[in-house]
Amino acid sequence: MTSILARFPKVRPPLPDAYRRIHERHIIANRRAAYHTTALSSRLEGWMHRRVAADARGGVAGPTLEIGAGTLNHLPHEPATTPYDIVEPFERLYADSPWRGRVCRVFASIDDVPTTSRYDRIISIATFEHLERLPEIVARCAGLLTDGGTLRVGIPNEGTILWRLGTAVTGAEFRLRYGLDYRVLMRHEHVNTADEIEAVLRCLFGDVRITLCGIGRRLAVYRFLACSGPDRTLARQVLAARPRSVA
Repeated sequence: MTSILARFPKVRPPLPDAYRRIHERHIIANRRAAYHTTALSSRLEGWMHRRVAADARGGVAGPTLEIGAGTLNHLPHEPATTPYDIVEPFERLYADSPWRGRVCRVFASIDDVPTTSRYDRIISIATFEHLERLPEIVARCAGLLTDGGTLRVGIPNEGTILWRLGTAVTGAEFRLRYGLDYRVLMRHEHVNTADEIEAVLRCLFGDVRITLCGIGRRLAVYRFLACSGPDRTLARQVLAARPRSVA
């Protein structure tokens, strides 16, 4: 095991009562781009969607699993895919999505995906920064990929000055709307930095190729990581080492 894996699982800071009361409402509004700043960020996030879907353009993609599918807003970027399964614990986000009919199976957790399932592509957009058990999730991905399959991940460049500046803009609207400090919510939601996510992926995959939306790692808004060549032996070790209380 490496030092980066020893940082996990993370412990999410608890939310004060005032934040818990508006948390679900804010998540739904944020995912549906209901605010001015989230509408802008949603357009910017199109860069991640396009990068993740780039390998599947112009044809029919192979079996795909999306982790953190949310409102299914990535599906418009995907060609016909059979099957297209998702991992999403928050049913209210996707229940009335116009793209729901394209989804084959829905799992509340990646732990619910049968270990016999195999995917040519496992994809995720703006989710890995939220995952307390990130190495376990990535290890499960390594076991679910077909030989030659890829894990394709888009993430915010969390932990850099440019991302903090963008968060400050969103925070101003959040304060006007709720009278609360957005940084408290972000510390609860984003438990992993972009550098930590990249390090975990490099630990468990032999080939990690990065594309930046910006100039260098410090001056980018998003990162896209295409990961192949999983270290299945290390992945099994990561899963075997997890606490017994984790299902």
